[in-house]
Amino acid sequence: MDNFLYHRSYMNSRLIIILTTGLIMLLQQFGNAQANQNQQFLQKVGVMDSVYSEILNESRSIYIQLPSSYNPEKNQKYPVVFILDGEMFLPTVCDVQNYYSGGFTPEMVLVGISNDKNRIRDLTTSTITTNFGMPLNEENGKAESFSKFMEKELIPYIENKYPVTNFRTLIGHSYGGLFAIYTLLKHPDLFTNYLAIDPSLDWDNQKLLKEAQGILAAQKYENKSLFMSLSGQLNRQNSGVTIHNVMQDTTKITLFARSTVTFSEMVRQNIKNGLSFDWKFYHRDLHGTIPFPSIMDGLISLFDWYQWANTDKINSTETTIEELVSIIKYREKKLNDHFGYAEPPYPEEILNMSGYMNMDIGQPEKAKMYFELAIGYYPESANAFDSMADYFEAQGDFSNALENVNKAFALSGSDYYKQRIEGLQAKIK
Repeated sequence: MDNFLYHRSYMNSRLIIILTTGLIMLLQQFGNAQANQNQQFLQKVGVMDSVYSEILNESRSIYIQLPSSYNPEKNQKYPVVFILDGEMFLPTVCDVQNYYSGGFTPEMVLVGISNDKNRIRDLTTSTITTNFGMPLNEENGKAESFSKFMEKELIPYIENKYPVTNFRTLIGHSYGGLFAIYTLLKHPDLFTNYLAIDPSLDWDNQKLLKEAQGILAAQKYENKSLFMSLSGQLNRQNSGVTIHNVMQDTTKITLFARSTVTFSEMVRQNIKNGLSFDWKFYHRDLHGTIPFPSIMDGLISLFDWYQWANTDKINSTETTIEELVSIIKYREKKLNDHFGYAEPPYPEEILNMSGYMNMDIGQPEKAKMYFELAIGYYPESANAFDSMADYFEAQGDFSNALENVNKAFALSGSDYYKQRIEGLQAKIK
């Protein structure tokens, strides 16, 4: 293995076997920061791109953030998150992913969609002429056109240009949350996950909300998930209105909050449609502050099934190889069932590190199992074959070690493997 001594130092520190790739990515970012000490800013998020829309008759700016582990030489694709008001919320989603991806959420490609122009037009779901008793002269109610833009133009563009799968998540706040609920109701197959932050379901006197009951009762939402949030300022003029009595309030000012509570009750009443649903009331947050905790809690909730389980058994030296294989295969099936395509149960780095740690604690057969799994799940990885060579060399089996280094060299052509081949050939002689 290229970094054998590095991993040996990890083994000697007796770290637990399960380490999140979120931690790995943080270490990578720290290294990148040190390598770029002369850069002007500490962090840059999102590379700008654009899509011309025939449907909207305009060019739309988007911002792309690839996972830190992305390597163009590897044929790896990731789930994708589409973030409305991306110029505002892409950095927050990126921060959450930096902390939670790997163990709590998968690594994902993030797509921030700019809505700084024509926001009300694109994100509202029906046309109105007055709002809060005042004339509304701005164009509005074109959510259907915007959804067609996403379906027919934006999503195909992203799938053709970037390393993404068809497992998609949509995040929207306020009118963006309204659009997320609209898409769930009208175009549910566009996304698998929906995160609606303080959605403006009071729009047009709750028109979409009134349509929702029949749709939720008739539509099938198997393998679809929704997380929704509500901010704490239920009535700006009366602090006595709380989440416990807001539904008894009939004033116009609480219509926003009552709409979200009503929708949550509708979803609960239609659990037979298969929609996985969670929602949270943030009593300390305002409409402007709620996106931050909602994005964190929402992504963790939407990917609850992804989070690692049985870590106590994986960490225990008493767990048999058969039990470990069963745990790993169960996770593999669970991921495949949810994603709808084959996905390795753990990152290569985790399988690799687990193998080395078992070598260090004197459980070579477990180490071999982890290295074999790494090769099986990542057959194009030279590093996986090199790690297996380390196992065989430690057992004094230089012939099998040489065979695996040859495979690593065939995959990468690295001089390191060439030199190692010569060293092993000398030992066999």
